[in-house]
Amino acid sequence: MLKIAEVRRWAKEKGYIITKHSGSEEEANYSWYKVSDPSIKGEARSVSKVATAVFNNMTDNRWVEYQEQYRKDHI
Repeated sequence: MLKIAEVRRWAKEKGYIITKHSGSEEEANYSWYKVSDPSIKGEARSVSKVATAVFNNMTDNRWVEYQEQYRKDHI
């Protein structure tokens, strides 16, 4: 299981900031932005989704492409 402290530390090393929010289940629980360009930002409902969102931004959506290829090959 991913811990938010570990994901925050990793993201900070890569130039991103992750913030946790309290609120209802319908609202996003985490937001993130890129330090060098705060207009690059997003929201997510879980630790894994915020980590995936930051990774996708860093790698030009490599994870998304991997998932699409996996679906083609295995589903």
